[in-house]
Amino acid sequence: MKATALKGDEAPAHVKPAAPQPPADPEVGRITRARDGRVFLIGLDRPTKLNGFTPEMCRELAYAYTEFENDPEARCALLFSHGPHFTAGLDLPRMQKVIREPGAFCPEGCVDPFDFLEPRRTKPLVTAMEGITFTIGLELMLAGDVGIAAADCRFAQLEAKRGIMATGGATLRMVQRAGWGNAMLFLLSGCEFDADTALRCGLVQEVTPPGQAYGRARAIAEEIADAAPLAVRAMRANADMALQEGWDRAVADLGPQQHKLLQTSDAAEGVRSFREKRPARFTGS
Repeated sequence: MKATALKGDEAPAHVKPAAPQPPADPEVGRITRARDGRVFLIGLDRPTKLNGFTPEMCRELAYAYTEFENDPEARCALLFSHGPHFTAGLDLPRMQKVIREPGAFCPEGCVDPFDFLEPRRTKPLVTAMEGITFTIGLELMLAGDVGIAAADCRFAQLEAKRGIMATGGATLRMVQRAGWGNAMLFLLSGCEFDADTALRCGLVQEVTPPGQAYGRARAIAEEIADAAPLAVRAMRANADMALQEGWDRAVADLGPQQHKLLQTSDAAEGVRSFREKRPARFTGS
């Protein structure tokens, strides 16, 4: 399933898109994708099973991230759910048969949704969550860049209650964002926590009233997409470099990257639009 460009008569940008027809096979599920302007929409679509991830959905998610990364017109992705819940996590009975197979979560050559394996995503991704957001859902949000949660979100990293461990990044990124004590509370107990707790701990960036997470996430994605794409990617890369390679390496890279950006047409357009007191029209060149 390839992304399609949405038409002007589709739902308004702040309204979550309906799942395409015919409905997804409830035993398999699917990942929907469509580009609306410069925002690439990625939807979890198995609502009758609380969007529990099947092997097919895991692979399709990697294909969707890869398509977003390679789409020159797409500047920001928005990950969301069809139905009232983001995801109840992995469908363990279905995943158990394939979970140890190479490529079970990310086929070779695809962009890894958990941001571990090469090739890695270089463009920003915003996640909109509502309802049940367990295990893999929380890890996908942590692997993204900005998380928006509805007030009715229920979060949990449940692996300790299942006799397994979280392997999608929670053990790493929860500590980064929430600190050791909070991370250990959530990881070791598998306890459920709400959106306000996630916000207080820095796991999500904003909490909205129920039903409004998609609209707010879409607005943020549009703001990012309106910014200069080369500058956005450069700043994201530098922040990631600081985490992966250390402070000194990231500091050393600031000057060279800024020099490259100053030579671009977008930098000239940024100055021009400031002088002319108008919105900038960035082309990514």
